[in-house]
Amino acid sequence: QVHLVESGGGLVQAGGSLRLSCAASGNTFSIKVIGWYRQAPGKERELVATIRSGGNSNYAESVKGRFTISRDNVKNTVYLQMNSLKPEDTAVYYCNAAGVGYDLWGQGTQVTVSS
Repeated sequence: QVHLVESGGGLVQAGGSLRLSCAASGNTFSIKVIGWYRQAPGKERELVATIRSGGNSNYAESVKGRFTISRDNVKNTVYLQMNSLKPEDTAVYYCNAAGVGYDLWGQGTQVTVSS
């Protein structure tokens, strides 16, 4: 069993930065890929960035060059550093962890970027 707890959302002006954290607990060795998705009002949930157990990362085109995903294996925490934020980045951000036989979501954290 894996449990995810997100933190770090908030309100920021356009051009600002935020860092999201996703702390995983439980059977973290079973996680194959972990990352962030987001859902804006009236839109479908979309991939933001993921990182695999082997270290390969993947980004949505809309955030490349602005967002960076990283992980601390000692703390079992994944981070999403978001720079040069835009109003269109406003959404609820969800942490997701997937392994053999499971696909888990965190509770979500709100990110609001004002213009």
